[in-house]
Amino acid sequence: MQDALQPAGVQADTIFGLWNFTLALCTIVFAAIVLAFLYALWRAPRGTPESAPDLAPLAHPEKRVHRTVLWATVIATVGLVMLLVADVWTARALARLPLKEAVNIELIGHQWWWEVCYLDEDPAKRFTTANELHLPVGRPAIVALKSRDVIHTLWVPALHGKRDMIPGRSTTIALRADKQGVYRAQCAEFCGLEHALMALPVTAEPPAQYERWVQGQRQLAPAPDSDSRKRGRDIFMGTTCVMCHTVTGTAARGTLGPDLTHLASRPTLAAGMLPNDRANLQAWIVDPQRFKPGANMPAHPLPGPQMHALLDYLESLK
Repeated sequence: MQDALQPAGVQADTIFGLWNFTLALCTIVFAAIVLAFLYALWRAPRGTPESAPDLAPLAHPEKRVHRTVLWATVIATVGLVMLLVADVWTARALARLPLKEAVNIELIGHQWWWEVCYLDEDPAKRFTTANELHLPVGRPAIVALKSRDVIHTLWVPALHGKRDMIPGRSTTIALRADKQGVYRAQCAEFCGLEHALMALPVTAEPPAQYERWVQGQRQLAPAPDSDSRKRGRDIFMGTTCVMCHTVTGTAARGTLGPDLTHLASRPTLAAGMLPNDRANLQAWIVDPQRFKPGANMPAHPLPGPQMHALLDYLESLK
């Protein structure tokens, strides 16, 4: 779900309240202007092209009109002040989110995918995934935002507002999901050709389910348990895959592309672009430019037996 009008967190609900207040006030102003316009048309004197212009107001100022304009100016100023107060109150409310026992995450934007690092005081408990963000329901998360190339912007409409990710700078956003569900985040800053194809599924799940997911992500990649998967691992290690990708527990330590340690457990491929199934995985490996022109991943049109062995191995990475 990607809908700012269906908030699933306390901060998004606060922003939604500001939106409703702004919409109501602007609707009242718009209706008043339309009514004033219609009233002016109704009261306007009728004439013909031959009628002489009415110059009387030049000699005798219309005090009633002046008073009306003055009151309209005062009311408009009061409305603007109300909007300013509401905006400041909303900003203060967003900053007061309790952060006790918060999950600490580092989110890094790339062209055009997301690197997600789950931090911990114990380095052995840290892990990295890609193109998916998991949050425990009811527990705050502090997300440090960085960019490796150009300006990106994180936007999870159902949970919070937008926050820029600027190269060379680090900023944070604190959010909390209060309802279980899968919410779609999006890069909201034009960051290149495939900007629109840079999505991030955000899964909010019960704390116990979230902890099981975390424990699974901390595990090393499973060792191949069949001849085909062993061949696939050898093919993976013998190609340029290892130059860009990491698979923990193996010699693959590349950092230019997404971490593939638990690739098969992710719902999508290519930053939310394709469902994660065997056919799409093969199509992506053979020709990624077909789906995301400009992506840094090169094509790997492997022969049939090698491709099937590689797919067997990648599908075992759960």
